[in-house]
Amino acid sequence: LRDVGVPMAASGTPYAVRPGTVLTGRGTPYQVFTPFSRGWREHGAEPPVPRPPTLRWRRTVGSEGLDAGLVEHGRSFGAVGEAAAKERWAEFLDDGLDRYDELRDRPDLDGTSRLAVHLKHGEIHPRTLLADIADRGANTEGARVFVTELAWREFYADVLWHRPDSAWGDLRDDLAGLHYDTGTAVDDLVDAWRQGRTGFPFVDAGMRQLLETGWMHNRVRMVTASFLVKDLHVWWPVGARHFLDHLVDGDLASNNHGWQWVAGTGTDASPYFRVFNPVSQGKRFDPDGAYVRRWVPELAHLPGARAHEPWRYDEGYAGGYPSRIVDHDEERKDALDRYEQARGRR
Repeated sequence: LRDVGVPMAASGTPYAVRPGTVLTGRGTPYQVFTPFSRGWREHGAEPPVPRPPTLRWRRTVGSEGLDAGLVEHGRSFGAVGEAAAKERWAEFLDDGLDRYDELRDRPDLDGTSRLAVHLKHGEIHPRTLLADIADRGANTEGARVFVTELAWREFYADVLWHRPDSAWGDLRDDLAGLHYDTGTAVDDLVDAWRQGRTGFPFVDAGMRQLLETGWMHNRVRMVTASFLVKDLHVWWPVGARHFLDHLVDGDLASNNHGWQWVAGTGTDASPYFRVFNPVSQGKRFDPDGAYVRRWVPELAHLPGARAHEPWRYDEGYAGGYPSRIVDHDEERKDALDRYEQARGRR
């Protein structure tokens, strides 16, 4: 634009409320989500500006410069663009919003909005979502939880706005002395994690879904992140970079602060001692093993919840699935020991 004499003036925000706007009564940033979300809801969001009827977009840019990998992931993920975003939102508003609170943690079911990629690329605005929910008069638990998830997105953007150094560094220094593993041996374990070959079916299903589609269910994102940080004892930016390399909805603020939430170096009040058990998480949120069998074909022969524990059955490894690369119980204890040692160094 500058080359042809057209100045660009930035205006607006891709968030319902501009980051940096919602502050405490003392004029300071919120450090914890729950009080931020109350302030965010009380502040409210402006309704979308009507599109001028005479506005026409001029299409002069081809797709040659687009990242080929992102385009390919986008195709495998589904239709992209404003029309696709509006269509997906209309479907979810009618058929998914009211039960969102019940189904959102089930990766074996289509219980999420799948709007993150559209929000990421500006194909739909959160103000549109909030306005449509208000117009609908939706007061179900599903609608409330969905708005809360939008608030999480806004909270992480607000945290990053106030603390840009937290993009690739710990937001809090409580665990500054925590020992992480490095070297060739752990590099091999991290490669197994990236490839979805850890021997833990729920983890591997998520990592393979990410590689194949450029997307991963949020519940599984937490479990796979916990496995890297707590079971393999690797600093969270290693995983955060891998996610951003592959996620079509990869958002710096949400992704990296979500990783810190798991790692215990971010905004969460009960941090490092939360260690997700990849087996119990799988059995709870993928009770019939359908999600695992979809993404880990080596376990397709195991019915029901057996797919989560192939080591318990004689035929468990008949499909060539790899053995577990670590003992979760031992690594959990190790993680907690490291946490206590780090606290002692403060």
